[in-house]
Amino acid sequence: MSRFALNSRIFSFLRFSLYSLFLLLSVGLGACGLSRERRGIPADVEARIGTVSDDISAERYEKIYNEASDLWKRDSTLEQSTQTLKTLRTKLGKVESRALNSAKEMNNASGPLKGHFYIVTYRTKFERAEGMETYTLIEYDHQWLLARYFVNSTAL
Repeated sequence: MSRFALNSRIFSFLRFSLYSLFLLLSVGLGACGLSRERRGIPADVEARIGTVSDDISAERYEKIYNEASDLWKRDSTLEQSTQTLKTLRTKLGKVESRALNSAKEMNNASGPLKGHFYIVTYRTKFERAEGMETYTLIEYDHQWLLARYFVNSTAL
């Protein structure tokens, strides 16, 4: 076998190997992207956020408090919680639209947020202003409970 033929075979093998590697990486990265997209926010977390949002819109503040986690109740009384939510509603108005900004799933063994929880942030357009809503939900007994709700807006 000539030296030229050997170099040509090596070149062909390397080119095939690089092409195969590129193809595998493309498929692998694409699959990772699909997996991440499919995971998103679990349906039960999204449903709880929808329920809390509906309750805020309907001014069912006592219901929100009663269905919240112990962390929420430890941080505020029913009266404080109600007053805060009423103030948000008065200054911002109802939610007109929201777009997911970020969602983080976490598991902590220590700190104020112990256990399995999600922190979900939305870019939100209210009737009178725009802002960022952050919902923190903690899993307790296979249910997602509101642990914290925060709105950041220049209108506040």
